[in-house]
Amino acid sequence: MAGRAGASPALVAAALAALMAGRLAAQQPAPADTALENSQQRLVEIRRERQRLQGEMERLRGQVHSLSSEVQNLREQVRTTGRIVSELDLQIAAMGSQIGRKTADLLIAQDALAEKRAVLHHRLIEIAKRGPLYEAQVLLAAESFGDLASRYKYLYLISRQDRQLVADVEALRDSAASGRNVLLNLQGALSRRRDERAEENQRYRQLEQQSQRSLRQSQQDSVRTRQQLAQLAKDEARLNDIIAGFERRRLEAANRGAPAAPSRLRTADFGQLDWPVTGDIIYRFGRQSLPNGTTIRRDGIGIAVPPGTPVHAIADGIVRSTRSLGTYGPSIVVEHGGGFYSVYLYLSEIDVKDGQAVTRGQVIGRSGGENSDERAHIEFQIRGEAAGQSGQAKALDPVNWLRRRR
Repeated sequence: MAGRAGASPALVAAALAALMAGRLAAQQPAPADTALENSQQRLVEIRRERQRLQGEMERLRGQVHSLSSEVQNLREQVRTTGRIVSELDLQIAAMGSQIGRKTADLLIAQDALAEKRAVLHHRLIEIAKRGPLYEAQVLLAAESFGDLASRYKYLYLISRQDRQLVADVEALRDSAASGRNVLLNLQGALSRRRDERAEENQRYRQLEQQSQRSLRQSQQDSVRTRQQLAQLAKDEARLNDIIAGFERRRLEAANRGAPAAPSRLRTADFGQLDWPVTGDIIYRFGRQSLPNGTTIRRDGIGIAVPPGTPVHAIADGIVRSTRSLGTYGPSIVVEHGGGFYSVYLYLSEIDVKDGQAVTRGQVIGRSGGENSDERAHIEFQIRGEAAGQSGQAKALDPVNWLRRRR
């Protein structure tokens, strides 16, 4: 009996030491756990960055923009998606390590629980064999008061060890159950991370393909824009030559002493002329940066109006040119005397003829421009202030001449 009593405390002490060591280890976060938390924080930030890029892409698609901006956005999305995949790879690796560690902890807890249960089973058998009167018999067999006190202390220690053994078995059982739950949760999280990684890899490939398509389209768009700008420059030069020819003839006639027609446009007309059409200004006079990064100089203003809108002469004058000017389409040039001209571009119809006199407000044509990059509109220009004998009428900002809107 004494040998059995001595073996039980040793087993209890060993199990308690293992349990305490496990609890201390659980209280201290493993490096893999910390790395997983840090990775999760980075993943949240990267996803937030990609969400911002997706929002920017939606805004780009809702407005006129260069494809180069879209390509740049897609490249950034590809980069952030690659970072997301890398973080998911890191998390999958960390979770794999964590699962291995938790599996080893669970096996240790299960082994300790089995050992504790065996010890408890053995103790229960011993207690059953002794019967319910064992403690009383031990105390009554004492030969002296000192012997009685020693026996009582022995029974008290045995009882306390038994209670601790039961508590340890319950604690190990709960620990094993908790470990199994943690392991199942980790395995579920690992499965979800692998699914996320597969989705992100698919997204990565799609974004790369979309980026390549947009890049090719951007390159084609760039070539087309350069060709359009080159054609526009030719058409602008042609328009300048036409007006310059009229100015040279006017100046030559004035030098020969021919009577000059009075000017229908004067500086007193600043801010007083009626608009040729009523609509919003879609581009203004002067240099303008296009979405693709190129720069164009506008010699007039673009006014958006529905196709077929009547276009009115801004002042009395003589129609000098009614012809199609390439990119500008059907166009009208009206001379107002004194070296001033008004120009109406991107028309669909012309209702006047060369040499015809027109009055202020008269309908001279209909708007067009549907096939231009700016869609349906007209471009309106004012030329004047000829420099010396060059016959070159300068382009003036039409907004300064037109009546201010309320």
